[in-house]
Amino acid sequence: MLTAHDPHSLCASCRLTEIIPALSWPWNYTCWYRMEQAKRRLIHTLSALGLVPASKAEDFRQGLSFRFLADSVQTGRVMTGHDSGVITLNIAEADDALRECSRAQFGEPYRTLLGHFRHEIGHYYWYRLIDSGVWLASFRQLFGDERSDYGASLMRHYAQGPPANWQERFISGYASAHPWEDWAETWAQYLHIVDALETVHACGLELTPPRPEDPSLAHGAPFGATGSFDQLLSRWFPLSYVLNNLHRSLGMPDGYQLSLAATVVDKLRFVHEVVTDFVTVAGRADQHAGRGEHTEFA
Repeated sequence: MLTAHDPHSLCASCRLTEIIPALSWPWNYTCWYRMEQAKRRLIHTLSALGLVPASKAEDFRQGLSFRFLADSVQTGRVMTGHDSGVITLNIAEADDALRECSRAQFGEPYRTLLGHFRHEIGHYYWYRLIDSGVWLASFRQLFGDERSDYGASLMRHYAQGPPANWQERFISGYASAHPWEDWAETWAQYLHIVDALETVHACGLELTPPRPEDPSLAHGAPFGATGSFDQLLSRWFPLSYVLNNLHRSLGMPDGYQLSLAATVVDKLRFVHEVVTDFVTVAGRADQHAGRGEHTEFA
């Protein structure tokens, strides 16, 4: 995973891991392996978008780190979450049976290891890209005011559930709990779409149905921040259409079980615009640095 001249002893993904589970328990090896697999795919997608997070060792203030922890008698239950650039994940989520039970209980079709990583990294990038920046006012107009009581909002969500018409405004029921969660869930779906389309691009997949009215998908179109959001969406809809029908032919649940209402599409577009703006600014900063100029940006 490293080039011969790389000074590091670990790859860019593994360098972000700060704490691993105790390996004295054999099952933890499997859990750790699965966690690193999902994280590596996450980092690959972020890199494809031009979002390459620095580690805490490289940038303590804005860097990123991961902690993979297990429940214990001494520490109690580990809560998955994000705090100041540190993402903690309970390794129990790597247990397929336990995770499937939680997925069914909470009605979360994308409660997967990769889904957890995509969601929590969304919280990290909210602070990097939105908090106190030029996008904050637009965020509040679209997602709501994040200054509302977060703890009280979550308690209300778990006690009452999502509103009856949540599909009209949110990507998931959990997204309705608080603007931060709405952003993180929307961000996770954006990464979901980008990753799937990159895979389609890498495989050279095309959809050319015999009937012109059926959804089609041409090979070679942009799949990330380099293209427009409309291009992204125009490729996603035919792919999800075929994916769902393939799953049905195998007697399995739909591969993509979410509906994208107009408001949800607007939120996904917002994520795309924020990412594109960040990558553009970062690119200009790199160009200035290459000419001997010094540019600093948060």
